[in-house]
This record gives sequence, C-alpha cells and structure tokens, in this order.
Amino acid sequence: MNIAFKKIYKTAFWASVLGLFAFIFHFGFEQSIFVQQLIDGFYFLVIALGLTSTFVRYYENPHLLKRNVVVFDLLSIGYLLGIIYMYLFVGESFQTDLVLDNPLWLVFAVILSFIREFSELKLNMNRIYFNPAQLFILSFLTIIFLGSLLLMMPKATYNGLSFIDALFTSASAVCVTGLAVVDTGSYFTVFGQSIILILIQIGGLGILTFASYFSYFFKGGSTYENQLTLSEMTNSQRIGGVFNTLKNIIVITVTVELIAAILIYVSLDDALVTNFVDKAFFSIFHAISAFCNAGFSTLSNSIYEVGFRFNYPLQLVIIATFFLGSLGFPIVVNLLKYLKHVILNFFKFQSYRKTYKPWVLKINSRINLVTTLSLTGIAFILFFIIEYHNTLEEHSLFGKMVNALFIATTPRTAGFNSVDMTALSLPTIMITFLLMWIGASPASTGGGIKTSTFAIATLNILSLAKGKNRIEVYRREVADISVKRAFATIALSLIVIGFGIMLITIFNPELGLLKIAFESFSAYSTVGLSLGITSSLGTASKLVVIAIMFIGRVSMLSIMVAVFRKIKHKNYRYPSEEITIN
Repeated sequence: MNIAFKKIYKTAFWASVLGLFAFIFHFGFEQSIFVQQLIDGFYFLVIALGLTSTFVRYYENPHLLKRNVVVFDLLSIGYLLGIIYMYLFVGESFQTDLVLDNPLWLVFAVILSFIREFSELKLNMNRIYFNPAQLFILSFLTIIFLGSLLLMMPKATYNGLSFIDALFTSASAVCVTGLAVVDTGSYFTVFGQSIILILIQIGGLGILTFASYFSYFFKGGSTYENQLTLSEMTNSQRIGGVFNTLKNIIVITVTVELIAAILIYVSLDDALVTNFVDKAFFSIFHAISAFCNAGFSTLSNSIYEVGFRFNYPLQLVIIATFFLGSLGFPIVVNLLKYLKHVILNFFKFQSYRKTYKPWVLKINSRINLVTTLSLTGIAFILFFIIEYHNTLEEHSLFGKMVNALFIATTPRTAGFNSVDMTALSLPTIMITFLLMWIGASPASTGGGIKTSTFAIATLNILSLAKGKNRIEVYRREVADISVKRAFATIALSLIVIGFGIMLITIFNPELGLLKIAFESFSAYSTVGLSLGITSSLGTASKLVVIAIMFIGRVSMLSIMVAVFRKIKHKNYRYPSEEITIN
C-alpha cells in the first residue's frame, strides 16, 4: 500500500471518529454560536476527507468496482455531495431555510463516513487474548458504561441524571430489559430517548454483529480466526456460513422493524399524536423496542396509557413484533424456508413431481415452536378466565381477548404492559413468574432460561417416569451435552435470582417479598415488567438489579466459561457410580 494513501485512510478514519465526538458534543451540551459554526465547519472537513478516501480507495483498488460495496459507495457519495451542495450553495451558507436546516442530515453524512472508514479496519478477534465468551461479555460491559456516560449529558435529560440512574438505564437498555428508575417519556429529551433506542438496538443484536458484518461486507472477506470466533458467538453450524448468518440477522431485524414501524404509524390515533416527526419517532421507537424485547416505551404507563389501552390494532402489531423477536433468528430463518417449501409445493401443477425434503423444519425449531405456542395458548386461556372480571373488565369481548393474549406473551421477555400490573390477581402474578423465568427461545433478543431448556427438562422428567435412560423426541435422541447445559442453566438461574432476592430484601426490606421476587425474576429474564417498585430501589438494590440484568442477558454459563480455563479432554475415564437422588 502506498504510504501517502495509507496516511489519507488514517486521517479520514480519525477525522470521522472526531466527527462522532463532535456530534455527541453538539447534541449533548450547550454551546455558543461560534462553537456551533466551528463544529459545522469540522463536519464538512470530515465529509471531504471521507470522499477523498473513497476516491483514493477505488483508484488504488479498481477491482472494488466488481463488488457489491460499489452500490453503497455510489449512494454515499451522491448523498455527501448533495449535502455539501445544499449547505454551501442553496440559500445562505449554514443557514439554509430548506429541509437541511435540520443538522441531523449533516450528522448522518458524518456517520456514513465513519461507517465506511471503520469497516476498512482489520477486525482481529484474537483468541489468544480473549475467547468468544470473554469478547461477548466485554462488548456488553463497554457499551453499558459508554451508554451511561452519554445519558448523563446535560441535553439528554430535562433535569439531569445521577450516575447510578444513568448506569441502571443504560444496563436496562443494553440488556433489553425495560426496567426504568425514571420515566423514559417525560424525563429524557428526544436526544436522550434516541440514545436509549441505539443502546436497545445494539444490545438486542450485539455490537460485534454489526462491526463484523460491515467489515466483511466492505472488505469482501475475513480471517479464519474471526470466523471461528463469530461462529461460536452466533451458534452458526458452519464456520463458512457465519457471515450468511450475520446477514440473515441484520436483514430480518431491519425488515421486521420497518414493517412494524409502518403498521404502528398507521394504527396511531391522529388526535393523540398529530406531529409527523413525533408520530414517526414513536413508531420507530416502539418497533425497535418490541422486536428487541426491550419493553421501553415513551408512554408513562406503557400501552396502558390513556388513549392507547383501547387501541387493539396497535397492541396486535406489538404482540406480533415481540413474538417474532422472541423466536430466535435461526428459527425464523428455518420457518421461512419451511413456508417457502410448502408454498412452492402447493402451487406446483399436478403434472410436475412435488419435491420432498425431510426435516425442512429442524428439530430445534419444532421443539421451540411447540413449547412457545403451548405456553402462550395455556397462559392466554388462564389469563382470560382469571382476569375476565378484574383487569379486563373495562374491555369489550374482542378487547379482552387481545389483552389476555398481550398479558400471556409479554412475560416472555417483552416487558410491555397493556393492563395495570399492580391490579393483577395473585394467580396471574404466579403464572407470570413461570413465564418470565422460561423466557424466549435461544439465539433471540429475549432472555430467561429459554424455551428449549424448559422443554428438555420436561422431556427428561417424562423419560425418567417411563423408565427410559435417554430423551427421545420426533424420532431423534437429544444429546447428553444438551441435557447437561439445560440443567446447568436452570440451576444457575435459580442461584442468581435467589441471591438477588436475598440481597434486595436486606437493602430494601420495606418493599415486600412478592414485589422484590417479581423484580428479580423480571431482571434476570430481561422482561422489564414490575409491580411498581423500580423507582423505590436504593442505590445498593439498583446495583444488584443491574448485576442480575447483565447476568441474565449474557447468561451465567457464559460468564463461567469466560472465567474458567477450558480443560482439554483426557484419554481416560473413571468407573461410573450411581448417586442416590431420592
């Protein structure tokens, strides 16, 4: 690589990094007109360097014209040149009265430059220093800490935020939990809510997912070391297909969130949200929060807010969105392949031979889908009956059914509430405990012990009752390692939740055991539902809940894998002995 070109790339990258800091300072702090003009001027310098770097890159490597990245670069160059033209030559410079009077357009150009320059870096996930579990945990800790600093900026809130509350909010957003010590809608500005939204999106998918895929997309390849690490982090079955898995994750996320945002926008009452920008932001915020199973809402009482609690189309859209988010990306991809197979066979003419593909719907998908639908169906019936004359009383029959379905699905780590949680009857609360603990499906944006874990534990009990020494389902035998992981996950979850309950009862005994236990289960399973005690927690209790949320998101098993050194397989086995259990 030419030394001069290398210097141009480095200069463009560090300028884009400084451009991001300028953006944060611009929106997070108050500044004078002179400082604002300096920042605007620096934005244009970043854009100019980004354009120069892109042109030099194609001059040095003409083969880039044959790759898909050329489409992105052409669109980016067109947008950047358009921004420069509008700001400098339309109206009075830097004071145009057109749409570009909004500085967000200029900031977006800086972000595009940063993404392009960052993606050219050599992303090296060296397993000598960190194993996949350690990388996964460190990425979450880093984002939580940075998020808490951003939320403490003066223009992120109306009245300021303490570090512990900022840390709690950031951890809740990154861990896609939804527990809040302050009201998201009234306490945070639009800038603060935007930070929370970005933290939710990053926490739902993982910062390494974005960084790794964009790096692969722009460079057209990656090292074997990176692919091996990412395959373990994404549960990809083939090392060569890890980036295809990442692409599926990003495409599914963007598609579902975009469709959900449009449907939410259409379902909103114009009398409640009149401004187009506010309506669009509300739709995007709740679409991302729902798909990532975060449970954050800009409404003070979530969907139970006056004017929204009877909006059943809105509730159905949110239910569908967080249901898809809780299924897990591998299951959604497998389900789409299965539906494609069924539809193609259905529309084939009789003269053509229909294709037969055994096990299009994999056993992992079958187990999780059956468990999910069974739990949801049973919970729906029970909640409809129990809450019929309680929290559902004010609704019509259709409204009762929609809200019963909402209550049945939201404990599976979604965190939204369409009824008054404090008014729920005790049987409903106890069922919610179980649903929160089980949580979503594996490799999803949700938490909990996972539906597959619960299914394996149930199947194991049935197998023991029948006198079997192995678990068989759908003409397949469940591997012993899966059974061991399932019971380790169950045991560790109960230990973490138990310690959390014990500590909070020591620090805040006045809150009551039932509410504390509910809060702890909700935090571990990253649900976000509460019986109204989150804002009453003391500093020590908040730190405990933060720890529970973090452990629930990354899983205690991952933390133990990160801490303990992996032992190589030994070429011997001791004689086996049966231990008395009961």
